[in-house]
Amino acid sequence: MLKKLATLMMSLILCASLLVGCGQKDNSDTKKIGLIVSTLNNPFFVDLKFGIESEAKKLGYDVVVLDSQNDPAKEVSNMEDISVKNVDIVLLNPVDSDSAIASVMVANNLDLPVITVDRASNGGNVVSHVASDNVEGGKMAAQYLVEMLGNEGNIVELEGIAGSSATRDRGAGFDNEVKNSNLNIITKQSADFDRTKGLSVMENIIQSKGDIDAVFAQNDEMALGALKALQDANMDDVLVVGFDATDDAVASVQKGDMAATIAQQPILIGETAVELAHRYLSGEKVENFAPVELKLIAKK
Repeated sequence: MLKKLATLMMSLILCASLLVGCGQKDNSDTKKIGLIVSTLNNPFFVDLKFGIESEAKKLGYDVVVLDSQNDPAKEVSNMEDISVKNVDIVLLNPVDSDSAIASVMVANNLDLPVITVDRASNGGNVVSHVASDNVEGGKMAAQYLVEMLGNEGNIVELEGIAGSSATRDRGAGFDNEVKNSNLNIITKQSADFDRTKGLSVMENIIQSKGDIDAVFAQNDEMALGALKALQDANMDDVLVVGFDATDDAVASVQKGDMAATIAQQPILIGETAVELAHRYLSGEKVENFAPVELKLIAKK
C-alpha cells in the first residue's frame, strides 16, 4: 500500500513539473539586443533608450539594458556582464570616446558585434556608428547666422572639450561654412561644454572684444552661460545659437532670449540603431556610419 502511494506521489510530482514546463514560454528563439547606455540620469539618453526599445519590440527583439552611470570602469564591467546574457549584438553609448576602446575590445575578444550610438569609440572594431551629423549641424548654425545677420557681422565661437568628436565636427561644419561668407569669427575659446565656464569665458570676451553680433556655442549649456553674461552686460541684441535642444535651451528660444538651437533626435537615433542591428543580424552589409537628421529650432 505504501509502495503504491509513493509511486502515485512521484507520478503527480512529475506531471506537475511537466505542466509547469509546458506553461512557460520558450524564448530561446528570440534574439536579444544589448544596450549599454552612458547614463539614464539625462533626458536625452532616456529618449534614446525609448527609441531603441520601441523599434526592437516592433522587430521582435528583446532588449537587455545596463546603465554605466557615467563611469568608464562600470561601462567595461557592463560589457563583460552583458556578454553572458546571450545577446546577439550590443548597442554601446559610450561614456566617452577614449574609454570606449576598452569596452569595445572586450566585445571584440568575445566575437560580440558592437554598434556605437551617439558617441563614437576611438578604437576597437565596431560594425557601425549611429549619430547625428555634427558637421551638418555646425553648418546649419552658420547658415542661420548668415541669414539673420545679412551675411555681415562679428562672431564668437565657444568650443567644447578639446579632442572630443562633437567639438571637432561641430566646429568644422561651422567654420567651413563661415569661410564661405562675410562673417568674421573674432575669437574661438573653449568652455568645455559647461554652463558656468560658458558664463565666465563670455564675460572675459565681452571685456576684450566689444563689437559682437552673435555667439555660436557648440552646446546649449555653454550657450546659456554666454547668454547670461550678455544679459548682465546689457547686450541683449547679440544673437546666441546653441546645439542639442535641451529643455532649458528650447524654453529660452521660445521666450525669445536665445536665437536658436540645433536639435538632435535621440528617439530617431535609437530607432536607426536597431534597424541597423537588425539588418546586420539578417546578414546584410551595413554602412560604417549612419547619420541621423538634425533640425533647427529658432525663435519666431
